[in-house]
Amino acid sequence: MFSRLKKISLNTWILIAIILGLITGLFLNLFVDNYFIKNVLLMDNILYLGGNVFIRLLKMIVVPLVFFSIIAGMISISDTRQISMIGLRTLLLYLITYITAVSIALGVGFLIKPGLGINFTLVAQTSNMTLNETVPDTILSIIPENPLNALASGDILPIIIIGVIIGFILVKLKKRTPTVNSFVKEINDIMMQMTGIIMKFTPIGVFCLMATTFGTLGFTTIMPLIKYIVCILAALAIQTFIVYPILLVIYTKANPLRFFKKFISVMFFAFSSTSSNATIPLSMNAIEKMGISEDINSFATPLGATLNKDGTAIMQCIAAMFVAQAYGIDLGIAAILTIAVSTIIASTNTPSVPLSGIVTLSMVFQSVGLPIGAIGVITSIDHILDMFRTAVNVTGDAICTIITAVKNGSFDINVFDDNKQLESKKDMS
Repeated sequence: MFSRLKKISLNTWILIAIILGLITGLFLNLFVDNYFIKNVLLMDNILYLGGNVFIRLLKMIVVPLVFFSIIAGMISISDTRQISMIGLRTLLLYLITYITAVSIALGVGFLIKPGLGINFTLVAQTSNMTLNETVPDTILSIIPENPLNALASGDILPIIIIGVIIGFILVKLKKRTPTVNSFVKEINDIMMQMTGIIMKFTPIGVFCLMATTFGTLGFTTIMPLIKYIVCILAALAIQTFIVYPILLVIYTKANPLRFFKKFISVMFFAFSSTSSNATIPLSMNAIEKMGISEDINSFATPLGATLNKDGTAIMQCIAAMFVAQAYGIDLGIAAILTIAVSTIIASTNTPSVPLSGIVTLSMVFQSVGLPIGAIGVITSIDHILDMFRTAVNVTGDAICTIITAVKNGSFDINVFDDNKQLESKKDMS
């Protein structure tokens, strides 16, 4: 029996954990009334501890993993012009997916009209979430005044900037820094090994996170805003299962179904954790197994987790339309374009942590004069939507990383198609 259990893949175990966590959470939510058993014993201790220990283990390795993998990846490229091309292509892909995401959100918002029939005067309109940064402040925030402080605080984008600068210098110095180059590669190997060890505990962490989420879900809060929820889920589904596969086929000729089969466990974890940063180690590991070279993977994946948030852009765009429709505010062409642009800027500026999209949503509201207080209504049901959009965010990052790898000749289609062994056998015969 134990030998059969060992043969079950990690992806399958994660799927089992997702289902069991969902069932357990709903059972506790609907059928367990004993406060001590449900809240004190399970929710606030066992399940809370199990889920958050796993999240902390992942966050523990994110900073050194991102920092050293970026430097190691740039060293392996050894061509500063190629590094510049990789960066430009990656950012261009992010812009393309952002534009499609916002366009889909606007289309779905106009079609479904989620705000019609909602009376905001009957609900509390309070929110203390504001974002007063200007565009120059945002740009300056990615350049760390103290590199050690950026590393200690886990601020991913400044860490990427530091890693890119150091990697660029090491590439320029080439053979003059063999000791440093060797040290970086060895530390990177250690971090990859540590990631593999932590990933073995993914099913336990996912089970606890799912059980906690659905065990505390307030169904009475969800029902009045069901149209808004359906609107966002529809747009997220179109982006994930139509736009991304089309981009994958056009640019790589790879099979989208095979991609989702290989990446589904990462999507499930992103769904349960609601943190793109915590998902970085799992994403990098899954993308590497698809035949993507380490140099592209180590650069594009952490960058995507920080900058590329299509799911967040969709939510913020629909949220703005939802509030405008609920208050009877007629949005003209200029206002729609303003929402589209401010959504992309706000999403890019959104930290990769749970519920952070709500914080930067105030930037979008302020750009077209929508009442900030309405954010309080959206916040009440945002956690469940945050789960879905985080899964979309990390999926978009992976798609962009694969396309970037193809454009730079760093993608092994045989590994992606799982037929590398078959070809090697043919060569031997």
